[in-house]
Amino acid sequence: MLGPDWLDPENLINGFIERFGTWALLGIIVVVLIETGLLFPFLPGDSLLFTAGLFTGTGQIGLPITVVAPMLGLAAFVGPQSGYWIGRLTGPKIFNRPDSRIFKQEHVDRTHAFFEKYGGRAIVLAQFVPFVRTYIPVAAGVGRMPYRHFIKFSVIGALVWGVGVTLLGYWLGGFSVVKENIEVALVLIVAVSLIPMVVETVKHRIEARRAKLAVADKDPSDDASAD
Repeated sequence: MLGPDWLDPENLINGFIERFGTWALLGIIVVVLIETGLLFPFLPGDSLLFTAGLFTGTGQIGLPITVVAPMLGLAAFVGPQSGYWIGRLTGPKIFNRPDSRIFKQEHVDRTHAFFEKYGGRAIVLAQFVPFVRTYIPVAAGVGRMPYRHFIKFSVIGALVWGVGVTLLGYWLGGFSVVKENIEVALVLIVAVSLIPMVVETVKHRIEARRAKLAVADKDPSDDASAD
């Protein structure tokens, strides 16, 4: 696959397997925790879970799916708790940072728009949107969403995303056509995982352009009459 080895879920998991054997699952869990809870959105998310399920089905991880899926679901739940409390304890100033290779203000703006549009449901839906998935718990903390509500949506998100995507990879791994074309399957899952991000980016830009046009088209006579 294209990109650095640490962004390639296949290479990443194979590296864990070579170094740690059946303890490779711990490495995968750490990546999920970092990606969902420590404001590092560039690590693989959906594709990593899918690959973990796929490799569990092929026997490469060496653990049953009844262990792998729940553990990754737990990681998908615990990670966002860290992000929530980072946002709650730090406050809005955490979003007033200059752009860097990791932190981009445009991702924050998209997260705020996503949160405003979907409310609490954003905690669940954002699991399938790269970058937004990383920042949405922080936004919930900054907005002081009641923690009991955040917990509820986090549980649902962890089950649907952490467990669900892993099980999907495990199930599809049972088909010979997938086993024989793992590279193609992973490229496809990465492409599919990027669709929500592309859709949200396009929608955000369209809405921003409409807002600018609305301001530009404002009748100057309105201001005059107000005076």
